[in-house]
Amino acid sequence: MPSFKIDLSTAVVFVATAPTPKLVSKQTGERAMDRETGAGLSTVGLLISDEGEGNLYRVTIPETGLPDGLAPGMPVSVIGLKAQDWENTFNGQTRHGISFRAVAVTPMGA
Repeated sequence: MPSFKIDLSTAVVFVATAPTPKLVSKQTGERAMDRETGAGLSTVGLLISDEGEGNLYRVTIPETGLPDGLAPGMPVSVIGLKAQDWENTFNGQTRHGISFRAVAVTPMGA
């Protein structure tokens, strides 16, 4: 499926929730890995505010793109944010949504 770049040039971004490992399966505890690099994946909650509107996004980021010490409230810049739609069927139920992925997050001023 195609992905779309998201322009954050006029946005203000803050960490809303600290990074947590992304799991393939909650039952097995298997961690999701980046297909290209083999790096472990994590999700971080980001509050993105632009043009008077703020939204919370859960963004998947490889562990190589996450600095130590990211904490809620910290202003950050996001590198390579993209959105991709998805759809799957499980037990006869079809679900769909939009996933967000970035190359890295860096603290402002770093």
